[in-house]
Amino acid sequence: MKESAKKKPLGIYLHIPFCRQKCLYCDFLSAPAGEETVERYVDALCRQIALEAEGFRDRRVRTVFLGGGTPSVLTVRQMDRVLSALFSCFGIFDDAEITAECNPGTLDFEKLEGYRRAGINRLSIGLQSAQDRELACLGRIHDYGTFLRNYDQARRAGFSNINVDLMSALPGQTLERWMDTLEKTVSLGPEHISAYSLIIEEGTPFFQRYGEGGAEAQTGQPPLPDEELDRRMYEETGRFLAKHGYMRYEISNYARPGYECRHNAGYWERTDYLGLGLGASSLIDPMRWRVSPDLEEYLRFFGPASGAGSPDRKDVCRGADPKAVRRDVQRLSRRERMEEFMFLGLRLTKGISAARFREAFGRRLQDVYGPALEKLKREGLIAFSEDGERLFLTDRGIDVSNYALAEFLF
Repeated sequence: MKESAKKKPLGIYLHIPFCRQKCLYCDFLSAPAGEETVERYVDALCRQIALEAEGFRDRRVRTVFLGGGTPSVLTVRQMDRVLSALFSCFGIFDDAEITAECNPGTLDFEKLEGYRRAGINRLSIGLQSAQDRELACLGRIHDYGTFLRNYDQARRAGFSNINVDLMSALPGQTLERWMDTLEKTVSLGPEHISAYSLIIEEGTPFFQRYGEGGAEAQTGQPPLPDEELDRRMYEETGRFLAKHGYMRYEISNYARPGYECRHNAGYWERTDYLGLGLGASSLIDPMRWRVSPDLEEYLRFFGPASGAGSPDRKDVCRGADPKAVRRDVQRLSRRERMEEFMFLGLRLTKGISAARFREAFGRRLQDVYGPALEKLKREGLIAFSEDGERLFLTDRGIDVSNYALAEFLF
């Protein structure tokens, strides 16, 4: 399918808000649910897909990402229904990247084969750690052996594009154990590795233990690595993965050449994306919004009581307005779009294009951010390409990216 100027590419995010067990560090919109609730949700999601597609007839989908929660709690039949609805209602590029997040312990060979048949061509598997003690500390439902079994099943099912998610700076974690996790992961040969530092989020059990005012010392929990060790883990990660052919293309993401995640790159480059499912966020420039995070409201609105017919039909729910469940709708100002352009785009190691900035906003980068650029350049945190057309963070700038990126907020 050829792209035209009229049919701009679009990314789609599908949120599956269910999991077997909530991890102790997780603040995502997710929770365990019974089979009936999951089935009702799949019905509602198919109806939302059909409804929203009416407003995107002139767009073509380049990437699809199923996130959660744990999308791999869906049965093969449920996954096939969701993707069939998507393919029947939206125009999808033949070479579209279609990713599903999966957790070890929710997979088997038959399910993975079924997911492949349904259209998924990329997996993102949440290992987090190759140390069983660390996995138990995180509240994960699996051990390392389960991950190995599921990874092998994914390869046998035909998946040739697999990401493995890892997490560093865990309670009680040493540099040696982190490097052991990296070595074991690299030995399997995944095409992509995401390596994030643990962030303690409010509202989680980990925040009660380790957050501001947490009772870590009183509960006898293992301590978090200090800032120096956290930074050393990050630095060693980049060196080790580069040595084994994984190039860092974003602050926390590494890939073999040609296997960078196209969907996530779209977020950082501010490509339009449509979020479908409970609480899912969208950017159709210059508008941002998210779907209501209220599960009962979502199920009522997109459920059979809305007067819809079969959820698998293309004309389902015709006439209903999905805007009714949009929340936090915001028209981004020019200033806000500039800010996002900078602090999202500079997460990529290739940086941002000065020409694209001019095209988008009608002003030179230096005219808008001159003082910030000079300051960060003096501090060795940013650099321009030789032709002056690309701006990127230096290695040192990546190490202190939060500080550097804050300079581009008005």
